[in-house]
Amino acid sequence: MKCVRIPILILVCAALISGCSKSNTNALPSSAPRLPEQAQAKLPTIKLWLGSEELITEMALTDEQQMTGMMFRTNIVENEAMIFVHPTPRTAAYWMTNCFVPLSIAYIDTDGVILEIHDLQPHNAISVVSAATNVRFGLETSQGWFQRHNVSTGAVIRTERGSLSETFLRRP
Repeated sequence: MKCVRIPILILVCAALISGCSKSNTNALPSSAPRLPEQAQAKLPTIKLWLGSEELITEMALTDEQQMTGMMFRTNIVENEAMIFVHPTPRTAAYWMTNCFVPLSIAYIDTDGVILEIHDLQPHNAISVVSAATNVRFGLETSQGWFQRHNVSTGAVIRTERGSLSETFLRRP
């Protein structure tokens, strides 16, 4: 029995040692989804209201739409935005790889209340992580939009169909 354990132990050690070699930190693991290589077509839109301010908002609802987001786009109009809907409340993290325009993001809870607002810098691959753990939506706008329109944390967002929850979280 001891004779079988020693060769197995040697193989396990060899595998561990070979796995410790320095790898290219820019390479994605083979199991990771490939990053998009071009901008996505404009997504279906919905009107959002933040107080009296109206945004024409693209809806990124699928995993692919959300992963692509605003990547490769070269401009964003002042009254346009993109909303991301998470399947459950969570800590959110957004990054700007392959994004050419500066953006702001609002982290929003299930009730449509803005919890946090952050500025995002073009091409920054470091995620901007929310302090809140109950983020259900992310809303990206041109950078500074919230400040220019006097929209701050605590504001409630509604849609042409009702609350964010009624619009995006209804069960069929």
